[in-house]
Amino acid sequence: MTIEARIRELGNRHRTLDETIQKEMTRPSVDTLQVRELKQRKLRLKEEITSLEARTL
Repeated sequence: MTIEARIRELGNRHRTLDETIQKEMTRPSVDTLQVRELKQRKLRLKEEITSLEARTL
């Protein structure tokens, strides 16, 4: 897999996590522990994307 393809894949996963977080936040009984874990996963994806993008420069 090329770096660009990996970045696209991670970007898609990042967007999906963001949508999941937004849906979870609209629920009447928000599971804050789950939201925190989702946000941490989203941040790790963003960090990996940033790292890969830096390597393509």
